[in-house]
Amino acid sequence: MNAAVVKSFDRPPQYGTFEAPVAGDDEVLIEVRAAALSNLVKGQASGRHYSSGSELPFVPGNDGVGTMPDGRRVYFIGSRAPFGTMAEWSVVGARRTLLLPDGVDDVTAAALGNPGLASWGALIGRAKFGQGESVLVNGATGVAGQQAIQVAKFLGAKKVIATGRDEAALERLRGIGADETISLRLPEDELASAFRGAMAEVNVVLDYLWGASAEEILKAGQGHGGMGGEPRIRYVQVGAISGETISLNASLLRSSGVELLGSGLGSLSAGAIVESLKKMFEAAGSVGLKIDTDAVPLSEVEAAWGKAESGRRIVFTM
Repeated sequence: MNAAVVKSFDRPPQYGTFEAPVAGDDEVLIEVRAAALSNLVKGQASGRHYSSGSELPFVPGNDGVGTMPDGRRVYFIGSRAPFGTMAEWSVVGARRTLLLPDGVDDVTAAALGNPGLASWGALIGRAKFGQGESVLVNGATGVAGQQAIQVAKFLGAKKVIATGRDEAALERLRGIGADETISLRLPEDELASAFRGAMAEVNVVLDYLWGASAEEILKAGQGHGGMGGEPRIRYVQVGAISGETISLNASLLRSSGVELLGSGLGSLSAGAIVESLKKMFEAAGSVGLKIDTDAVPLSEVEAAWGKAESGRRIVFTM
């Protein structure tokens, strides 16, 4: 079959041929129609993600849109290695497929999958978000952050506060549901003050950046050991674009109501992932979810691999 093939962790995948998969017990063969290029997929293809495999060659791609042998159109996730989703055919456990509503096209459905996991999965599966709570989205100008704003509002958030470095992009976020924005380019004292104000009113933080901004947000949540107890804040670590490590003072966790959680492959079960994404596609079919996409033929995978613009998602079509 034609496929994108990772032959080395040091270079982008190349378009070529690869052995076609055969479905085993409790698996289904998928004729792939679209597969999105996410930071997760890039990390796995470079060998740097914690879920990366070690055997070469393989087909990259963690999720996609395709048709089952009976003709039904589905979103699917977690294909069996080495048969990723960026190929004409893939194979996946039957329970990790979701029927798609007619109102969501292939490219949009494929693009929504990974940021859907990073937003719906994080809010519902990990933070146990409740209607009327407020959310801070750190790194909201990216694809996943934009989805998180829309999801929080759809689920009934009282307030959504968005952070980012691109001030023009931050302003556009108000059009998809952000109530307040915080520029990460603010002077240090002003940024610290803005974070203290935000942490005084939010119940959930979704962090797509980690690194320096995470350190400052967590510092802003530090309590003073009052006998009345501090408000509970679920801090969900989702992405690490700004760095994999932070410095964290132990007293911050003892003195505050901050609870540190992670959301991603491993912290969410396959069942929780599928349930979260099912709700996402139901919402996408009924009210629509905005996501900017660039559809690219799979044959151009090598040239397109490093060209994704911030806030947009490349989707390879077969």
